[in-house]
Amino acid sequence: MPKILVTGAGGLIGHAITSLGLPEMAYLTRKDADLTDFTATKDVFNVIKPDKVIHLAAQVGGLGGNMIHSGEYFCNNIMININVLEAARLCGVKKLVSFMSTCVFPEACQYPLNEKDIHNGPPHPSNFGYAYAKRMLEVQSVAYRKEWGCDYIVAIPTNAYGPNDNFNLEDGHVIPSLIHKCYLAMKNNTDLVLWGSGKPLREMVYSKDIAELAIWALENYSEEYSIILSHGIETSIMDIVDVIVRKIGFEGRVIFDTTKPEGQFRKPSDTTKLRKYLPKFEFTSIEKGIEETVKWFVSNYPKIRK
Repeated sequence: MPKILVTGAGGLIGHAITSLGLPEMAYLTRKDADLTDFTATKDVFNVIKPDKVIHLAAQVGGLGGNMIHSGEYFCNNIMININVLEAARLCGVKKLVSFMSTCVFPEACQYPLNEKDIHNGPPHPSNFGYAYAKRMLEVQSVAYRKEWGCDYIVAIPTNAYGPNDNFNLEDGHVIPSLIHKCYLAMKNNTDLVLWGSGKPLREMVYSKDIAELAIWALENYSEEYSIILSHGIETSIMDIVDVIVRKIGFEGRVIFDTTKPEGQFRKPSDTTKLRKYLPKFEFTSIEKGIEETVKWFVSNYPKIRK
């Protein structure tokens, strides 16, 4: 049975893949190797000798982190991706699935977002450093396929969330940050004050769904260009907050601070390609997914990533 290496195994999707309990898996976290260092990356690949790779490792953050650390996010993500794909090529990896996100799409992109439009304009200014670095994953994968015949593909999940997420209040993504803020507001008996109007729409996908789709893509998807992993259902930030408030049991005031930025208003995705392959795949509902995430958060607090 082939050995599958998962980079970024300490992150949200990495933990979700680990929870699947599949045999012959090797998990790599930042404690095991500095993937911004090519020698270290090549050495760890030579030790593990994987046949297949799910590449999740990245430096990521929420709206605040992307705005403040644009240079750092660009530099580190470029180096991580170049090093991992090149080490995989030199090591003879037969199949590699890398992960991007929908923030790579152009700010002025037509909706719904389609895989073919990734490079048709600059990304949103709030995350341009991270977005440009992640776009290069597709460029590198296609270039390696054309020159060396590498079966390297790229998956694009929409906003993932779930247990073992990064619940940092400033740099975390939408749902984990909101859960943490709501929990603290309830604990401290204060108002829940949130950035923006609450009107922007997002497609939220539960991490266990993404984990299952990652394994499917590793075994079944070999098209040259990317594939979006999502259900295509948009939910407003305000409605997400409502679910979180109910699941945590917060009874205080919720205040949306409209003087603060809130990123792109919406970015619905085209799920035609995924549905062509998996027409009957059932995604976890936002209600159930947030409920399970809140339960995990409360039972593990304060020993969480924050």
